[in-house]
Amino acid sequence: MFWGRGARNRLDTGVICAMAWPMVDLRPVGYVIGLLVAALGVTMVLPFAVDLWAGNGEWPVFLESLILTTLIGGVLALACANSAQGGLTLQQTFLLTTGVWAVLPLFGAIPFVIGATEARAVDAIFEAMSGLTTTGSTVFSGLDQLPEGLLLWRSMLQWFGGVGIIVVAMVFLPELRVGGMQIFRSESFDTGGKVLPRAAQIATRISVIYLFLTAWCYVSYILVGMSSFDALNHALTTLATGGFSTHDASFGAFQGAAEYVATLFMIIASLPFVRYVQLLGGQTGPLWRDSQVRAFVMTLALIITLIVAYRMWSDNIGFAFALRESLFNVTSIMTGTGYASADYQVWGAFPVVVFFFIGLVGGCAGSTCCSIKVFRFQLLFASIRAQVQRLHSPHGVFAPRYEGSPVSEDVLSSVMAFFVMFIVSLGVLSVLLAMTGLDFVTAVSGAATALANIGPGLGDIIGPAGNFAALNDTAKWMLSAAMLIGRLELLAVYAILTVQFWRT
Repeated sequence: MFWGRGARNRLDTGVICAMAWPMVDLRPVGYVIGLLVAALGVTMVLPFAVDLWAGNGEWPVFLESLILTTLIGGVLALACANSAQGGLTLQQTFLLTTGVWAVLPLFGAIPFVIGATEARAVDAIFEAMSGLTTTGSTVFSGLDQLPEGLLLWRSMLQWFGGVGIIVVAMVFLPELRVGGMQIFRSESFDTGGKVLPRAAQIATRISVIYLFLTAWCYVSYILVGMSSFDALNHALTTLATGGFSTHDASFGAFQGAAEYVATLFMIIASLPFVRYVQLLGGQTGPLWRDSQVRAFVMTLALIITLIVAYRMWSDNIGFAFALRESLFNVTSIMTGTGYASADYQVWGAFPVVVFFFIGLVGGCAGSTCCSIKVFRFQLLFASIRAQVQRLHSPHGVFAPRYEGSPVSEDVLSSVMAFFVMFIVSLGVLSVLLAMTGLDFVTAVSGAATALANIGPGLGDIIGPAGNFAALNDTAKWMLSAAMLIGRLELLAVYAILTVQFWRT
């Protein structure tokens, strides 16, 4: 066979391109994702059993979803099992971190499509993504009439997402050096092994603590008057700081002592879970000395005090009532849980503005919380302080410090990059949402609540008294993607969209 010069040139060019763009072995990534998909399918036996016990005729929905999800996940894992013994490269770790959170919602959405909600694909994926990312935004109404199995499934998705993000924050994000998370590498459990064995070990320890706290929360809810079913669902979503409820009124259906219980466990879920592991090991000092914990608690207390004082002054209400509502709703928004016991938009302009900004603060790294995280603001202020000191004393040596130790330039640059990308992403998403026809308040608050995984937005449509059902499909797809990007701290997703990532 004779090749023309043009054909040879094209062949040579193809070979050169193949050498310049090495292929990424996706089998280890597919193996882990397959196992997790299959595991997700197995857990569907719980809502299946609940619907079967309740006798509402919805149990075939979860039986079909269970078979389909487990089968597809099992086949994928088996197909990629021959590469399961090796470790993960940096590229594979990035792809696995993003791939898990992109794929699982697709299977978590199946019961919403074929179940009583009969949701369209965009709504079902939005709801599942909101669940697994623990955002808490919903497109469903009439929750009080939904089958018990579907309500439980929504809560389970958030619970899985909560424990999942702890593992991601403690294992994968420090390894990927995302957004300054590498500063916590020394606090992770150093097993001397690869990423996946360490993830499995951490997941086991964290899951035990997570289960214990969930059971404690469940019993506490029952003791203050919740039904067993409501207590179970809200225990799952409280520990996940997710915010899904079994009622359209959200926590407005449980005003009183239940709000104090929820506040306590939202705060517990917002603290670094590595500290709970240390507590179990007899080390009490690290929790109280953690500057993140102190800053989070002090900030929360300050905001609650301001809102209580404002409401007592502006609305002329009693201290006990103002404290209960402010304590619960401020904690819910700052932790990104997204419960609402009242429509705080009617409290006045000052509380609404405060709520918007504290939602962008979030809790501690290594918790189920979302948003920017307290430690990044600490590092930002430490960097600003060092710069100001250099201006006053040009010949002095001033380095930003975190918990008494100097912070490396690598960490600072990662944190600054995160802040820049968060602001840019918020601006771009707000503009894109506005271009779909949304008003200014809905577009901006929708972008913020998705990227920060908060839950309710502001305005008449997506505020605490509404939901996201009325948004157009384009906006829902955008917000679903934003929930994923925000949950993985932006840069972990953006990295795989660059040309350099695939050339490395």
